[in-house]
Amino acid sequence: MTAVSSSLVRVAAAGDSALVAEFPQRIDPAINERALELAARLRRSWGAILRDVVIGYCTVTVYFDPLQVDARWLEAELHAAAAESETIDRSTARVIDVPVCYDADMGPDLEDVAAFGGCSVDEAIELHTSRAYRVYMVGFVPGFAYLAEVDPRIARPRRTVPRTAVPSGSVAIAGGQTGVYPKVTPGGWNIIGRTPVPPYDPARADPFLFRIGDEVRFSRITRDAFERSA
Repeated sequence: MTAVSSSLVRVAAAGDSALVAEFPQRIDPAINERALELAARLRRSWGAILRDVVIGYCTVTVYFDPLQVDARWLEAELHAAAAESETIDRSTARVIDVPVCYDADMGPDLEDVAAFGGCSVDEAIELHTSRAYRVYMVGFVPGFAYLAEVDPRIARPRRTVPRTAVPSGSVAIAGGQTGVYPKVTPGGWNIIGRTPVPPYDPARADPFLFRIGDEVRFSRITRDAFERSA
């Protein structure tokens, strides 16, 4: 991996039991890779004494027991670990294909997304399926992956009025991000289709379909193919 010139902007306290290491605040695969590297180094070196290490788009939040871990020492360790030049071997990063049915009843906001881009529905689908998306972080609910970046032509902002219940498997767009809802949950993203592949399934050997750093591609399928796979 090519060296990244960006470095930590700061380390800030998040209460008395967490520190947040902040990189430059933008959606950038190189910055996210630095966050991934930092988290891996911290888990390797200090995983036994840390409660959790959580990766964001451009942050790493480290949770610890303040009765067992000195925050000033940990802050120094964060800076030292971030300054290391070691990188993760991403040659085996996974590529995940997500089949999507874009029929109107499964993508109730697809026409609005197309109108936002000044294009037809078929063109909007082509724009959504024609690129690969990086998994930048996982959160909100178990298995919900934040994927970027969506083509600017269809990067419609989130809805002004969220839905109280978004169907499981819904594929949606909010600005430069796209994602898949793992379960029925409230949500304000623009729903453009649905996949029969659950992002989170506790019955699977690996319950989580997506991991940070994965590459995700969406492919269009028919309703019949959706129903056969559901």
